[in-house]
Formats: sequence, structure tokens, C-alpha cells
Amino acid sequence: MIIGDEKLGIRELLESDKLFLVKWLNDPLILQYYEGRDNPHDTEMVNQNFYQQEDNVTCCIIEFEQKAIGYIQFYPLDSQEKKEYGYDDLDDIYGTDQFIGEIDYWDKGIGTRLMKLMIDHLMYKKHSEKIVLDPQAWNQRAIACYEKCGFKKVKYLPKHEYHEGELRDCWSMEYSRYSV
Repeated sequence: MIIGDEKLGIRELLESDKLFLVKWLNDPLILQYYEGRDNPHDTEMVNQNFYQQEDNVTCCIIEFEQKAIGYIQFYPLDSQEKKEYGYDDLDDIYGTDQFIGEIDYWDKGIGTRLMKLMIDHLMYKKHSEKIVLDPQAWNQRAIACYEKCGFKKVKYLPKHEYHEGELRDCWSMEYSRYSV
């Protein structure tokens, strides 16, 4: 277990987790927010997109009461990403991407709890100066969750992410230990 509390845990991705990822990434409700409904994943795509990540990406499963319910990954931003987001003068900045794949666990405060655990891990164990993420601008539920956890919108990113056949606008959001 990388980090957890009495009910929620984040652990590294295992080979046996492919079945969860294939299931979640074939559900149109999940794909609407993550990867796109026009991009369902079979086992080969899951292998390519989740098991052949760069070494600096930590791929994890989210568990609630020991049941796999979602996916989260975190990674230090590389120099190109730092420049793109306007952080070329900072060293330790992490990005994160996540989704709750079990719809029965939506709207129960688990996303907020998850992000607070991840903030704690990245800020105090990885000594990050900032954590950044870039939700699509229309995804108000995700944005509200992140704001509840202390993330701030810092930059509007027009046509930033290809999703469901078009480039979508996103928000660059950051969490900084110095501005909370």
C-alpha cells in the first residue's frame, strides 16, 4: 500500500488489475470522463496505456474497503510539461490523473478523500512544491472536488486535450503548500 486510511487505499498496479481496467474502460459512463466513449479499451490497449508507462509514472489502483474501485497515476513533470504549464523555474512538481471506475462509488465523497490522501503523499512524502492537474473545463464535478481539496484554477487551456473526436478546453489547476 502506498498510502491509505481506515477505508481508502492507493496501491501499485498489479498484473491482475487488467480485468478491472478493461471493465471500467468499456463503460460509456466512465469513458465520458476518461479516455472518451469513442475509445473503449481491450486488453491490448490496457497493456499499452497502463502497463508500459514511462519509469517515472506510478500507476495505482484505488481501493475502498479493500475493493478495487478506480485508478490513479502520479508522476513528476518533465521539463517540457513544466514549460507548457508555466513552471520552468520550479523543481519538484507532480501531476496526477484519476478516475473512479465503479459508478456506485460516485457522489459519496470518495474523490475528495482520494485527493486529500494524494496531496498528503505528494507534498509530504515526495516533497513536491506543487501538484497540478488539467480537468476538461466542462467537468464541473471533478473541478468542484479539486477545489474542495485546495486546488486553484491557474490557467485556461483552450483546445488542450483530444477527447471524443475534438480538442477540448481544460483548466490547469494547482495545489501549492504555500497558498493553502
